[in-house]
Amino acid sequence: MVSSPPHRARQAIRRTVMSLSAALALASGSGNAAAEPRPSGRDLAKSRESVRERAAAVGRIKARLAEAGGELQRLADAAEVAVERYNGELVKVRQAREAYEGTERRLTKAEQNYELTRDEAAVFAAAAYRTGTGISPWAAAMTGPGGPQDAMDRAGLVEVLAHRQTGLVERVHAAKVVSDMFRRQARSALGERQAAAKRAEAAKRAAADLVTAQQSQIRQIDARKSVLTARLGKARAHAARLRQVRAVSGAGAFRGGSGRGAIAVRAALRWLGTPYSWGGGTASGPSLGIGHGSGIRGFDCSGLALNAWHRAGVRLDHWTGTQWTSGPHVPAGRLRPGDLVFFGTDPRDPSTIHHVGVYIGRGQMVEAPYTGARVRVSSVGRPDFVGATRPAG
Repeated sequence: MVSSPPHRARQAIRRTVMSLSAALALASGSGNAAAEPRPSGRDLAKSRESVRERAAAVGRIKARLAEAGGELQRLADAAEVAVERYNGELVKVRQAREAYEGTERRLTKAEQNYELTRDEAAVFAAAAYRTGTGISPWAAAMTGPGGPQDAMDRAGLVEVLAHRQTGLVERVHAAKVVSDMFRRQARSALGERQAAAKRAEAAKRAAADLVTAQQSQIRQIDARKSVLTARLGKARAHAARLRQVRAVSGAGAFRGGSGRGAIAVRAALRWLGTPYSWGGGTASGPSLGIGHGSGIRGFDCSGLALNAWHRAGVRLDHWTGTQWTSGPHVPAGRLRPGDLVFFGTDPRDPSTIHHVGVYIGRGQMVEAPYTGARVRVSSVGRPDFVGATRPAG
């Protein structure tokens, strides 16, 4: 749904228009009203220069915004790399911790095996030592069962078993030494991975901080762009207003029209800026239209004409067909403020009329142009001009 302009803006437009249209007053007692000064060509040139300067400022701030946006993308990419590097370091820390824990388990097992083998060797040595009578191992060997030969055999077996047990202890000890070396390596690798993860985390934080700072800068630039864009809009509105004032004030040269025509002009000018609404407009003012205008409160071309002339005391239909025949037709060279000017698909055939405006002088008219536009001042000099009528009643 298209809404009407903000109330404050509408009031400002109406105040400007009313002060301008006072210059067109022809009713009794108003002929001495002072006309508002007409903007000079220099005024218009200054307003155009202001528009150019502010448009250039908006262009520069947009370029800065685009550049800042590109830098933000670069920083965001770098931050993503830092995040992924940090994620990778976390995986490596986990792997290093698992390797360290596995080494610890293997070393614990090796130490257990070493202690067990060492205990078995001690038991074996004690048992071998106690073989015999207990007085002397040599006496036991000579006097024990089987005699000296059996003692020698037993002594050889003991020596073989002792060598085997000693070798096992040595191998277990060697495995413990190797496992201990692996433990130191695993502990060192885990420490290095943890340190690398801390460095990656610091880099990730730094990259994220840069992204945050750049986002803040972009918000500041964008806010500045909004300010400059608003200033540009004001400059353009001021330039358009000066052009409109210059056009409208020129209507004072045609002050020979009827008082009713001047009233109609003032009535039409007060609706400048009102939305176009197909089928919209009554004697009282803007209204919701029909079809495409069903949600828009405003005027179509014939609705604006009937409202303007209603203020002057003349009743018109909401149709260009009967508005064309509402009074005598006027040659283009004898137009007066308030005359209705008509346009058609065939300038030679009034039956093709599809548009009407309220003439205000100096070749200008007030019109409700088309859907999406607003009531405005524009030129009568169009190739589809059919003719003009001075309403009577």
